[in-house]
Amino acid sequence: MAEEQSIPEHALSRLAGLRREGHPDGIFTSDFSVNEFLLVRKSGFEPIGLCVGSCIYHVGFQFAGWSSSQELDVLSTAMYEARALAMERMREEAKQMGADGIVGVRLTVKRMEWDSKVLEFVAIGTGIAHAKGHTGFKGPNGDPFTSDLSGQDFWTLLQAGYRPLEMVMGSCVYHVARRGAFASMGSVGRNMELTNFSIALYEARELAMERMQLEATQAGAEGVVGANLHEGSHGWSTHVIEFFAIGTAVVPIQGGSHAEAIPDPKLVLSVNS
Repeated sequence: MAEEQSIPEHALSRLAGLRREGHPDGIFTSDFSVNEFLLVRKSGFEPIGLCVGSCIYHVGFQFAGWSSSQELDVLSTAMYEARALAMERMREEAKQMGADGIVGVRLTVKRMEWDSKVLEFVAIGTGIAHAKGHTGFKGPNGDPFTSDLSGQDFWTLLQAGYRPLEMVMGSCVYHVARRGAFASMGSVGRNMELTNFSIALYEARELAMERMQLEATQAGAEGVVGANLHEGSHGWSTHVIEFFAIGTAVVPIQGGSHAEAIPDPKLVLSVNS
């Protein structure tokens, strides 16, 4: 599929009206707060417009035994692929508007009311471009970088001599075995660890985090900042849970600041009640 054909017609019309190089009469759009807007500008970047990617996905079915703790790889694959499709479509919009990258990316998942097996995945963030046309801020393969950092964190990261490379993620949908009737009766009124549950949830989290880490390694990153681990059932049956790890992979800016040049933090007292 050609690049422009993957973007809906009305989205192309919206992108055509944005302010960017060669089109100074357009307007920019963003979900930045005022502070984020100012700090992104202070970093030498200009906001261009909101980038959106959407994917409606039918999630398949996989059976797991009552007493079996195991990964449901059919569901793990579905949850990862659907997010990746939404992210790629968001990146296509960024490429179309001539952005160097996307900051403040949010990934949401919502179950559709008409079918419990259908989920909507949405990725949205603000496309930005370097005001002086600096070419050293692209992501892998020369595509726009992606980042879930706020405008403040983006500015702070650049001040420290690092730049975002791309968002990395890992997903694991896991079925946690149920306890038998006799085992349940044996724990009534007692303080005790449920080791089978502890081990299953530990394993599921580790799988999600390991996959996120592998993506960062494959992207050539030095590390991951702002990593988050989310848990959710998305309306599945009891004892089925998804662990989703996501963060922003970063690399040093060539010729950038060193650790000793990072400015000292400043104390700020809030006057809000």
